[in-house]
Amino acid sequence: MTADERKVIFASSLGTVFEWYDFYLYGSLAVIIGAKFFGQFDETTRNIFALLAFAAGFLVRPFGALFFGRLGDLVGRKYTFLITILIMGMSTFIVGVLPTSAQIGIWAPIVLIALRLLQGLALGGEYGGAATYVAEHAPHGRRGFYTSWIQTTATLGLFMSLLVILFTRTWIGEAAFSDWGWRVPFLVSIALLGISVWIRLQLQESPAFKKMKEEGKHSKAPLTEAFGQWKNAKFAILALLGLVAGQAVVWYTGQFYALFFLQSILKVDGYTANLLIAWSLLIGTGGFILFGWLSDKIGRKPIILAGCIIAALTYFPLFKMITAIANPALSDAILKTEVVVYADPNDCSFQFNPTGLSKFHNSCDIAKAALAARSVSYKTEHAPAGTVAQIKIGDKTVQSFDMLKAGKDGAAKNAEFVKALGEALTAANYPAGANPTVVKMSNPFDIFKGQTFTLILLLTVLVIFVTMVYGPIAAALVELFPTRIRYTSMSLPYHIGNGWFGGLLPATSFAMVAQSGDIFYGLWYPIIVAAATAVIGLIFIPETKDRDIFKDDEAYH
Repeated sequence: MTADERKVIFASSLGTVFEWYDFYLYGSLAVIIGAKFFGQFDETTRNIFALLAFAAGFLVRPFGALFFGRLGDLVGRKYTFLITILIMGMSTFIVGVLPTSAQIGIWAPIVLIALRLLQGLALGGEYGGAATYVAEHAPHGRRGFYTSWIQTTATLGLFMSLLVILFTRTWIGEAAFSDWGWRVPFLVSIALLGISVWIRLQLQESPAFKKMKEEGKHSKAPLTEAFGQWKNAKFAILALLGLVAGQAVVWYTGQFYALFFLQSILKVDGYTANLLIAWSLLIGTGGFILFGWLSDKIGRKPIILAGCIIAALTYFPLFKMITAIANPALSDAILKTEVVVYADPNDCSFQFNPTGLSKFHNSCDIAKAALAARSVSYKTEHAPAGTVAQIKIGDKTVQSFDMLKAGKDGAAKNAEFVKALGEALTAANYPAGANPTVVKMSNPFDIFKGQTFTLILLLTVLVIFVTMVYGPIAAALVELFPTRIRYTSMSLPYHIGNGWFGGLLPATSFAMVAQSGDIFYGLWYPIIVAAATAVIGLIFIPETKDRDIFKDDEAYH
């Protein structure tokens, strides 16, 4: 690897790490941000709006991919991802100085959401530019290894955001952090932005794009050519369904859903859960480079699809082992105590609630939501029409209620129901959230306490699956499309897959848990998507590792 090639990789990767750092800061601090910028609402509503603003950044990513992908294929890779990092960095910095709702009222959440949308658009343009730029600088036979450094950036950005937040919290204390210290990680981004822009200004345009433009062969209408012509559009569709969808669900399961599962289902405290994930990311991140390098030897398809298949086959046993170690009391209660919900099936809804805006009032929905919140595994049996739902826990029965029929007595009815349910679950040895058997870390280096190290190893296995599917994906996508429309074509399937298939995974999986009564049932979502991707990819996706990406575009496919 030459000095210039190292510079290209370093500059592209460093900038992308900082963009992911900026993007994930919001998610890590969503509760505090909700209190600061949506303070005029009650706690439930402001948390809903905070999560909506977080989701907005994922949902607009494909639109950023279209806009900046087109720009990158028209004017060049270098200048486009220079623009994206400026937008991301300035948007993040402004959040750090933005007055709260207590100071400027409704304008605070409006400006915050606008900044979040800008972040999502910028991220939609960044990845494709960085991956394309590095791949077009890489020598033949080394693209998997070179682009794998870009693949580390999302994980390193997440790790960096967690590290800065933990350090700031420890340094100034929790009270000061909640008051003003939460702004520090956002303000730090201005220094990171300055470093990234300075480094990227030193770079030259991609040789493949430069040569193509000098010859007058660059696309005049990248969107039309990429998605309006079937010979190209079909590969965008196949890339989404045969590569990216499976990669996305494995990536989100191994990092975000694992964190969600630890906190929301296994009731591990947030500090410990974040440390467990941080350690697993630190240990497993080298896998991105390993599998990127290996894909240059044996191909992109075998590694990506093998990662999808292995993940699909092992998720159930791995998450059951994680449950047994992280919360043994819960695992034991699930095995020993049968819980049954007797309800009119017409009284039960599918509780898909990605925004938190939906309200469930029926007795069956209230019963299921309460059990899901306590991570109780249960089964449902049909009752006659009009029956008010009941929960049978061992030899005890708890009556649910209908919120609409309760009217003004709804709050009292709910309090009575929650108390009775809690007593019945406690009698059946279901643990409370603060149960001392739940694994707990008191400091970042407390990794050998009890079963903590075993738990980190299991979480690291999930990260290894992530590195298998994600390490070679940039090279595979770059090689799948011709130079003239490469930035546009690869960006859209990547961000639809990761922004939508992956971004909606926690909400979808939790809805499946609530509907089925099985805390592991949500794993069927990534399992089915990963398995489908393996089948589609095996049949329809060509192996691209030996493809010459500098060849004549007209004969590319």
